[in-house]
Amino acid sequence: MAVLLLAYIGLSTVVTNSYYQLMLTLVPVWAVLGLSWNLFSGYVGLTSFGHAAFFGLGAYTVALGLTMLNLTPWIGIPIAALLGAAAALLIGLPTFRLRGHYFALAMLAYPLLMSYLAQYLGLQEVSLPMRRDAPAAWLQFSDPRIYTWLGLGLLALALAISMVVENSRFGLSLMAIRQNELAAEAAGINVRMWKMRALMLSGAMAGAAGGFYACILLVVTPEAVFGMLVSAQALVVALFGGVGTYWGPLIGAAILIPLSETLHAELGEIIPGIQGVVYGAAIILIMLLAPEGLFWSLRDRWSRRSAEALVPGAIPVPIQKLPVMPAEAVAPKAPSGRTLLEVRGLCKSFGGLKAVDDVSFSVKEGTILGIIGPNGAGKTSMFNALNGVLRPDRGEALLDGQQLVGRKLHEICRLGVGRTFQVVRSFPRLPLLDNVLVGAYGAGLADEEAVAAAREAIARTGLSHLTDAPAGGLTNKELRLMELARALAGRPRLLLLDETLAGLGREECDAVLDVLHGLRAEGMTTIIIEHTMHAMLRVADELLVIDRGRVLSHGMPREVVEDRMVIEAYLGKKWLAQCST
Repeated sequence: MAVLLLAYIGLSTVVTNSYYQLMLTLVPVWAVLGLSWNLFSGYVGLTSFGHAAFFGLGAYTVALGLTMLNLTPWIGIPIAALLGAAAALLIGLPTFRLRGHYFALAMLAYPLLMSYLAQYLGLQEVSLPMRRDAPAAWLQFSDPRIYTWLGLGLLALALAISMVVENSRFGLSLMAIRQNELAAEAAGINVRMWKMRALMLSGAMAGAAGGFYACILLVVTPEAVFGMLVSAQALVVALFGGVGTYWGPLIGAAILIPLSETLHAELGEIIPGIQGVVYGAAIILIMLLAPEGLFWSLRDRWSRRSAEALVPGAIPVPIQKLPVMPAEAVAPKAPSGRTLLEVRGLCKSFGGLKAVDDVSFSVKEGTILGIIGPNGAGKTSMFNALNGVLRPDRGEALLDGQQLVGRKLHEICRLGVGRTFQVVRSFPRLPLLDNVLVGAYGAGLADEEAVAAAREAIARTGLSHLTDAPAGGLTNKELRLMELARALAGRPRLLLLDETLAGLGREECDAVLDVLHGLRAEGMTTIIIEHTMHAMLRVADELLVIDRGRVLSHGMPREVVEDRMVIEAYLGKKWLAQCST
């Protein structure tokens, strides 16, 4: 990156044409705006059509500060960044209640509102006064190359911020939210807080870029800084280059800005608005040829070629698998007999359907409670009500005396409740270690402690040989164990496992059951939903049967499976009559 910046500085020194020198200055400006958009939309996954609001606010802050308060841009640009962050906070508070295209459309309203407000206040055209007596103090240089170098300095700062974010807990949390928001929150991540932090940092970067842009324009108008093209440029340069990486906006700005500006200079009189045509064509091409952007498309292609370039017939280095420690090798902890979880009268309805109807049970510390029942009986709905995915209509759930009902999903995770899902929720673009590390971060562990907890959880599930493998390439069994490891990385007191054996063959089931036996020997308290009866009989200390949202039976496994009501619920009255004869 440093080499590229130095090369760009070298290029700026040899360009003599003033228009092309201005183009060289605009590339880092729009790259910074693209980085700010990527910092929020690229990592979080919520599309913003309104980053012109922060950009324009920054431009007007510098322009009005200079004209009305005699404030140098050296001070005005940092103030613009602060106002951009403050505006992001005010915008995010109501707008984060929306999702998907509703969020995107709501963001579109803010630059329009600010544009109309600027026109209403008589700020249709704000000219920066010329201060030639001390150009360095007022950012007014006769040599256009200095603006290019200052733009590169701003870009270097934005890149440094993006790099720190991408390689930190911050970035990992954002990428987890983007790839699977529910799984991220279930792992203990405060989704709303991290989204707000990302939007505020993004708004600050866009505000600073807008403030510097005002010094280049010298005349600030609502259309120039709040217009649709501004938000479109931020979005397009990031999408074209690739979202979710700081390389994307750089690639997009380096290609699209010179192309659009050159065509505008050559064909602007013949084809008015040709810049918009360039951005529209870029979006169409990237959607057809490389939907994830140039960076990801080229990286994936390079990875495939590197794999194909391996010498045929070469003997691969054997992978040393770390076997799961069998339950017999662990000194088993006897259950304390103390009740860890107590559920009383839990109810959840969807309209007229009672998915969970007055369910009550308790789980003793160090035991495994198996929950069985026909499809649609309300088992997963009960799990969702226990760990905060759904809010129960009434009832209570006490974890070691602490109320779970009414708390948010990430708060319940922080109290010590780990969760897996019926359909595996992974972060496919992240390696296995990072997938599990999200669970450790969600529990609030410090960096070194979190990494140690993640590696320990991976070892406990027998996946140490796959630490660096992308989650998107794992088998079903490996994904099931990875999700279990992510729940264990938060060091929970209670595990909620929703059909962990779903889709597995007999040998794969045995491997997962070995892990569960090992966890029970360590004293882990577990509630597991499963349809495979022979597996439940092997692993569960007690069984709870739910049918049509109500508790049908609860007791020792052998007693429960011989219960006439349980047999009828599973197999029907005709089968029960045959059993009786």
